[in-house]
Amino acid sequence: MFKLWIAICGSVLILGLAFSSSKVQANTKYSVFCADGKIEADSRTLDQMKSARGSNVCLLKEFDYSSDADNYAQSIGGKGSACSCN
Repeated sequence: MFKLWIAICGSVLILGLAFSSSKVQANTKYSVFCADGKIEADSRTLDQMKSARGSNVCLLKEFDYSSDADNYAQSIGGKGSACSCN
């Protein structure tokens, strides 16, 4: 009986961790920023980017997938290309 109880508790714990980690991944956004005059694609928020790069950062576009952010950055000149915050 004790082994069954441990198996049930372990299963509940594993399921809880699986659902919580998938929820975190589902909320991740990938953004294209203009930071210090250059295009960057990153998973950080605008506030995190401003904290890391200073106030000369603006959000150009936000995506659910990293590949979409990379493709958009490429379509507007590519990472490292010149940009400006208007």
